[in-house]
Amino acid sequence: MTAADWQDTVDAVWADADVLGDAEVIRRIDALAAELPGSDPRGAFEAAGARDAAGLEDEAVAGYRRALALGLAGRSRVEALIQLASTLRNLGRPSESLALLDEASADPHDLGDAVTAFRALALVDLGRERHAAAELVAALVPHLPQYRRSLAAYAAALGGDASSA
Repeated sequence: MTAADWQDTVDAVWADADVLGDAEVIRRIDALAAELPGSDPRGAFEAAGARDAAGLEDEAVAGYRRALALGLAGRSRVEALIQLASTLRNLGRPSESLALLDEASADPHDLGDAVTAFRALALVDLGRERHAAAELVAALVPHLPQYRRSLAAYAAALGGDASSA
């Protein structure tokens, strides 16, 4: 199976996840991961995601860390950082979450707004609501047809330099 075929099969499992249920998603993703060499980070990443979706957060954390340690790269690396950060925040570890999201923001691919949204959640958990609001408003500014200048100024006033929050 080519890498593209493998990914298409994984994507098909995720597309049917609501119908399949958690246990079947894990079973199918684990079977697909087993088709890859143990050193391939994609298997660990997908297996972690399946466990995360099933609420097995501690197992997911270990899997995400393994995928990253194996060298997961590109957009998948950013996805893993976001998903790991979200899971850690849910486990009550917002500082670790924020550090991972800072790492993801260095090269977010097309997931920059998602990184910002998850950063805002971590900032709220850390009691930094004004910085969270500032980052969210600043992230919206480029998407707005008007009011960009005023909203950029409001974002700056809310949190100082929101990008360094």
